[in-house]
Amino acid sequence: MTCLIDRSGCCSSLSGMVPRGFGEDGEERGDRAGGRSPGGTAAAEYVKCPLAKVFPVYGMGVWNPGVTEAAIVPGADVGDAIWDALRAEAKSEAEKEPILSSFLYAGILSHDNLEQSLGFVLANRLHNATLLATQLVDIFSEVMARDAGIQRAIRLDLLAFKDRGPACISYSSALLHLKGYHSLQSYRIAHALWNQGRKVLALSLQSRNSEVFGVDIHPAAKIGEGILLDNGTGVVIGETAVIGNRVSLMQGVTLGGTGKEIGDRHPKIGEGALISARVTILGNIKVGEGAMIAAGSLVLKDVPRHGMVAGIPAKLIGFVNEKDPYLTMKHDESRGFFKHIAVDLSNGLSKGDQQRDRGENPEKTVGGR
Repeated sequence: MTCLIDRSGCCSSLSGMVPRGFGEDGEERGDRAGGRSPGGTAAAEYVKCPLAKVFPVYGMGVWNPGVTEAAIVPGADVGDAIWDALRAEAKSEAEKEPILSSFLYAGILSHDNLEQSLGFVLANRLHNATLLATQLVDIFSEVMARDAGIQRAIRLDLLAFKDRGPACISYSSALLHLKGYHSLQSYRIAHALWNQGRKVLALSLQSRNSEVFGVDIHPAAKIGEGILLDNGTGVVIGETAVIGNRVSLMQGVTLGGTGKEIGDRHPKIGEGALISARVTILGNIKVGEGAMIAAGSLVLKDVPRHGMVAGIPAKLIGFVNEKDPYLTMKHDESRGFFKHIAVDLSNGLSKGDQQRDRGENPEKTVGGR
């Protein structure tokens, strides 16, 4: 089995990666339960630990936390339901797949909270020769510990991936593996840095986000919470774009400018919208609350609330029946419309072929309306 500790019994490979804990005032704080400082006594326990502490035998079981948005509102008295679910999943997986024990311990079980865990995971994905993982994990953990908005958003995003992502089998799989989640949280940290005036560092993170995950989100863009960035590959979100809460975006979505405008020049996406794969939305236009954009569409005009648009350029083809298309994730709502178009086109071509066989000019009767 792969092990994190060397022959001397020390976790030397992780000694520089122990996350620090910060309070809302920015000062280092102790562990909530035991009053120990993660940067002090607890850090020593992480580094000097017997094998039994690193890989305890976990009881197997099925975890069904029933997490809801209300359960993860900061200040709620129910504790951190998302973090509890993550730890339970990691313990169960460590028992079922011993070869992943080191990976699960380093990514989840060695940390005190979701902020530390996420900071560790992102730092190991985004580091390079000049942006060191040890530096990034400190920056990420500090930014998240100081920002209650990010603390809420990273949990609601995780809930969105678990509830709405068809391929997401658990909270831990999203946290450890899904680049859509990673790129979204990398943006959130870059956005916080941008707002703090640390724009060069924010742009550096944007660049790494693009290089590593294939997702390019400007740190000045404004994105709500409970977002599903499914797959994420090829997503581009411009500087003045605004995305409301509980929006679902598929791969290849572009929220861009027209190239003719300056200032506020990018789309504004209303709450609960569903933006399907390879959609391009250009200019300072509004996509209404609960709208659905069919795959491959080019949107150049405003879309009404709960409107359904499709085509190049996109046209209004109806209204979404579901109240929350972002949640139902029904990408085939426009199937009936396109089936109707396909039948008409097929009939038109068939009539044209028959006219050609008779020596007639099909252009006078087919498509000449």
